[in-house]
Amino acid sequence: MKETALVIMAAGIGSRFGGGIKQLEPVGPSGEIIMDYSIHDALEAGFDKIVFIIRKDLEQDFKEIIGKRIEKIAHVEYAYQELDDLPAGFKRPADRTKPWGTGQAILCARDVIHEPFIVINADDYYGKEGFIKIHDYLVNEMDPQSQPFDICMGGFILGNTLSENGGVTRGVCHVDENGILKEVAETYEIKRCGGAAKGRDEDGNVVTFPLEQNVSMNMWGLSPAFLKELERGFPEFLNGLKEGDVKTEYLLPKIIDKLVHSDRARVKVLETKDKWFGVTYKEDKAAVAEAIRNLVSEGVYPDRLFDESK
Repeated sequence: MKETALVIMAAGIGSRFGGGIKQLEPVGPSGEIIMDYSIHDALEAGFDKIVFIIRKDLEQDFKEIIGKRIEKIAHVEYAYQELDDLPAGFKRPADRTKPWGTGQAILCARDVIHEPFIVINADDYYGKEGFIKIHDYLVNEMDPQSQPFDICMGGFILGNTLSENGGVTRGVCHVDENGILKEVAETYEIKRCGGAAKGRDEDGNVVTFPLEQNVSMNMWGLSPAFLKELERGFPEFLNGLKEGDVKTEYLLPKIIDKLVHSDRARVKVLETKDKWFGVTYKEDKAAVAEAIRNLVSEGVYPDRLFDESK
């Protein structure tokens, strides 16, 4: 069977979390963190390798809390997202502290990704269905050499992805009758508002969506060839930054949306009804822990995910 990798983006600063390393906060009954559940579900779905994208300054804590445990049960590779990992001829602005974004994160792992892969955020719980559907697509349907790029995406229901503790950013998707992505638009500060949801678009305008709207949660199925596109596009992105702009990011949804609009990518949306849990705000942690406890009591997960005695 075709080999596949799970790529976890875990280098985010987590500023809205209010300090600390939110990706490493325990939420499970035996001290599991959210990543443990994603890894468990990915391995169960058939993924063969785990790639952690982290920051060098997090490496020791990261390996102690999760890395060394996962190395006992799966093939693990590490990649490091750093502000100075830039193409030749470019230099980090002195006052740039914000990471370059999810597109650069994946690009930082280019030396350790050689197979079709799924990419996810470290601080999001996705449920089992998305991993199963994307693994099946990568193994049985994806043409890794296809032009336009053959991509798939876990399509979540907006109402299943909202936080009770503040606004969230989602890639709002427009999908045709055949399940093909036509557009994904980064939308900010989305909150439930009665029977709908409201947020702001990139220009700051208020936009309203039905709770049944498909959204992207950065759960993409990609081929190794896509890494070349990220490498090609990053200098173009850097050249397009306005002087003094130290916040704009090289983001996967925007990159893929641009490819879709130029007919250079075909994205199959694989809808999942699973409910998202995530630690965007400190107040989210208690709700996530309760949701995990409920899943354990329902038999979805065991009390202890992995046998650490091996």
